[in-house]
Amino acid sequence: MRLFVLLIVSIVLYSCHSDKDLAFQKIELKCEWFFQEEGKENQLAANIPGSIHLDLLANQKIEDPYYANNEIKQRWIEEKNWIYTTQFNIDKELLKNDNIHFIFEGIDTYSDIILNGNKILSTDNMFRSWDIDVKPFLKEKHNQLEVHFKSPILYNKEKVKSYPQKLPSGNEGEEIETKVCSFTRKAAYQFGWDWGPRFVGCGIWKPIYIQIWNDAKIENVFIQTKKIEENTASIESQVELLIEKAGNYEIELDSIIIKKYLEKGKHTINHHFNINNPQLWWSNGHGNPYLYTQKIKLIKNNQILDSKTQKYGIRTIELVNEKDAIGTAFYFKLNGKPIFMKGANYIPQDVFLTRVKDEQYESLIQSVKDAGMNMIRVWGGGVYEKDLFYELCDKNGILVWQDFMFAGSMYPNLPEFHQTIKQEIEENIKRLRNHPSIAIWCGNNEIEVAWNNWGWQKQYGYSEQDSIDLWENYKSIFHGMIPNSLQVLDNSRPYTTTSPLSNWGTAENFNHSSMHYWGVWHGREPFENFEKNVGRFMVEYGFQSFPDMSTLKKVIPKDSMFLASTMMQHRQKSYIGNGLITKHIEQYYDSPQSFEEFVKLSQETQAKGYEMAIQSHLSNQPHCMGTLFWQLNDCWPGPSWSVIDYYGNKKKAYYSVQEEFTKK
Repeated sequence: MRLFVLLIVSIVLYSCHSDKDLAFQKIELKCEWFFQEEGKENQLAANIPGSIHLDLLANQKIEDPYYANNEIKQRWIEEKNWIYTTQFNIDKELLKNDNIHFIFEGIDTYSDIILNGNKILSTDNMFRSWDIDVKPFLKEKHNQLEVHFKSPILYNKEKVKSYPQKLPSGNEGEEIETKVCSFTRKAAYQFGWDWGPRFVGCGIWKPIYIQIWNDAKIENVFIQTKKIEENTASIESQVELLIEKAGNYEIELDSIIIKKYLEKGKHTINHHFNINNPQLWWSNGHGNPYLYTQKIKLIKNNQILDSKTQKYGIRTIELVNEKDAIGTAFYFKLNGKPIFMKGANYIPQDVFLTRVKDEQYESLIQSVKDAGMNMIRVWGGGVYEKDLFYELCDKNGILVWQDFMFAGSMYPNLPEFHQTIKQEIEENIKRLRNHPSIAIWCGNNEIEVAWNNWGWQKQYGYSEQDSIDLWENYKSIFHGMIPNSLQVLDNSRPYTTTSPLSNWGTAENFNHSSMHYWGVWHGREPFENFEKNVGRFMVEYGFQSFPDMSTLKKVIPKDSMFLASTMMQHRQKSYIGNGLITKHIEQYYDSPQSFEEFVKLSQETQAKGYEMAIQSHLSNQPHCMGTLFWQLNDCWPGPSWSVIDYYGNKKKAYYSVQEEFTKK
């Protein structure tokens, strides 16, 4: 075992104030980390936050995962267990505090965490954080922290085999022997999708913090608009406190001071106030997305124990999803005004999430705004995005359709699974609910439409009782657990159990609710059918193109730069992709005489399709009140439905979309 370089923990105060006597501290654990394959001695330097693939790449143990067919060559990584280790010292003055916790903001996914020889935590969910008391285990010198990762494949292999039913996991390829995605609370797209590769990794993908406090701390703040009428907005601040020592406390909300004697335990302080002549938060193209700021302080004996600064917007959001003269309406009212939603579906910007820079988020949301969009959908097979993403949407007036992270599958009815997803759901509601950009919570992507229309029961050989059991478990999550949590934690926004609510199989269905129209593409229909098949709210539709040649040249060897090459065939993840693109190109243009011309014409064709679709949606108001095409961006360099490729290059379709969305 190699010797570790010992580092004093870097102290970074995470707070929104300048009070020197603040008792609460949140200190990022910044140390030198190492990793190794379980069972092997050789240790290598690791970057935290990070992932196993990026660490192997940085140490030159693997080539660029995105180059050529390295996706296949690196499949071995997913079936190995990995160990991450660090050592650190901690100031003895900090050890004198009453409460010292570790906050693991993101662990991907299955791990045992050991501090100074003591197992302090086991994790099983990429989408939630973990808070653990470590005061009994810490010492001043030579603290050793180990994170032992278990392969998701190995961890779930026996669960999958012993489960009474085979659960759908269509995003995992036919060549995958044990499909564990449904059992794993990990970003589903990392197991593969029809626009992205399979890289099932592990890692500490968000920071680790030491949280230090004594008498009390602020757990959470929620500021919501209760009502807007005439020239007054009614606002409620909800401050959640954790009191360790009973006593007299002051809660300062801007200039308002609330004095209370609080017993040990959790307490919620509600404060109602009015703002006269409020500046409302509006979406892009409809007004200014104005943001207010509230400062909250927790005080005892004239000492500030904790402090937070919370931004919020004054706005109301309503979903009208009810019977009307046409069928079933589906549209949004923002501040009482019906708004036609123009936008796209968003996927994570990389399979390896930690290498997406803040500037990339800023550039992408700016591109969304510049294109005249006012809504994007955070799709349920990715991740709940980082705070910066939602802050940028708040700032730029981009409403967010927020899926919970469930997509294209049924899920196991296991107590530990239900327990961890309940924690995940509640935590992410509380984390995101202050953002005025969040317009709607959606339970999942395409599960109900799949259950009712894709023939899963026959495909997987379910008995009548199997179907009953699977559907009851589904309802317990999406008709029970999630809406029940929202009722308690955020009843200010609409919730829909799934997307879509209506299937594109019949003409009548286009009169009802939300729609994913895949007649063009999966149904092999011509672009002209976009004009005939217009739903009430188009949540998904689209057509593929290839990224620019400059993008392909970075990942495809020169001798494989033709459509029929093995590498180019593998890069295409859709079962009908290249043939369908070729067919549509030849409908509108002369047959391409080179691969380069094929790439160019694929983008021209995609642009034509998006233009026809969006024109038909916009011209059919108020029958149709929303159009969100699939998809905005890419997670790797390859052919897909995106209008912005992995490297940020805008395709021809981006400019067609922009022209349609910004027409006066």
